[in-house]
Amino acid sequence: MKLAVPDLVSPSYFPVVAAVELGFFKAEGLDVALELIFPVDAAYRALRDGAVDFVGGSAHAALSVFPEWNGVKLLCAQAQGMYWFLVMHADLRAARGDLQIVKGRRIGASPWVDMGLRALLEDAGIDVQRDNVQIAPVPRPPGQTVNFGVTAARRLEERVIDGFWANGMGAEIAERGGFGTVVIDVRRDGPKSAFDYTFGALAATDALIARAPDTAAAAVRAVVAAQRALAKEPARAIAVGRTLFPPEEAELIAELVRRDAPYYDATIRPATVLAMNRFARRMGVLSRDVPFEAVVATELAPLWAVT
Repeated sequence: MKLAVPDLVSPSYFPVVAAVELGFFKAEGLDVALELIFPVDAAYRALRDGAVDFVGGSAHAALSVFPEWNGVKLLCAQAQGMYWFLVMHADLRAARGDLQIVKGRRIGASPWVDMGLRALLEDAGIDVQRDNVQIAPVPRPPGQTVNFGVTAARRLEERVIDGFWANGMGAEIAERGGFGTVVIDVRRDGPKSAFDYTFGALAATDALIARAPDTAAAAVRAVVAAQRALAKEPARAIAVGRTLFPPEEAELIAELVRRDAPYYDATIRPATVLAMNRFARRMGVLSRDVPFEAVVATELAPLWAVT
């Protein structure tokens, strides 16, 4: 079986990556291989087309190829809350929480991920068109393996962009390198209204769930086991990092996992789905508030709290 993630060198989807690399899928009887497919809508397209069996990505992005949530279900959360950071070049001397700094600036953000930033700026009274905020994917050399946060950090260092909206790995590289300043970390800084715009999820098609419900259940158990193992012992992330990541990022991942561990909860709550759907409607990618049970594989809910 194959599990697609849109960014491999990242803490954002690390629970599913660890579930594969630390043997938790295997312990559940599933032979699962990771596949990097960027951007996230391409990963969901591969799911729809049967090229992969699962996607570990941002929950709202399933709507990119499954309109109105038809044909797909979220099996569990990888972690709670929208997990991206706004990072600006250190030369701009941005203050924590000052979103006004984006006016007239070039901000790197990948497709579908950018929606979270657009909504956040709108909440702050910033009009992207009026205030000349240029939000676009980050340029990268042809043929380069895509891990967006790391790529964004490098382009920020080169001043190709003025800031980026990406994962915790990119933010950490930029801060430690002295060329980036974290302006917003939504999960910790707020605003609270943005927390549930999206979250990292594990998703599968309705067809897989109907055809192989035991497989879907085993996948959830594997992710929950990985979440608990990482929360208990974040250093286990280093072995995964050394297998998959470049050396610098491999040494950073355990600290990032330690910070994110409080959010490692597989539960998907009705209030979260309601907030996410309202965000999706606001972004024009959903026409109505779809019921909780049409978005989430509710039959798997008892597994979110397995011990």
